[in-house]
Amino acid sequence: MGVCELCGRNGVETTVHHLLPKEMGGTFGSTAKLCIPCHKQIHALYTNEEIAARLTTLREMREDEKLSRFIKWLRKQPPTKLMKIKKSNERKQKGR
Repeated sequence: MGVCELCGRNGVETTVHHLLPKEMGGTFGSTAKLCIPCHKQIHALYTNEEIAARLTTLREMREDEKLSRFIKWLRKQPPTKLMKIKKSNERKQKGR
């Protein structure tokens, strides 16, 4: 158990998120420890191309309108709560 570097919740299971997606050249680049809901939400909202273009730092992610709303809500949730994350309608329309 650890601390999510994006939402700041403590006592959560964390995963490794490549700040620059691996398929975009980030295999050996910087990573962040994110809780599972934060990690899933990033990939549900944005394609790897979008992440590589404008969300390659924790600061950029925190300042993103959609992610900041999610983070604000998530901080109120207990660290043990697992939630279902779905692709955004915009992402579904892109066929990915």
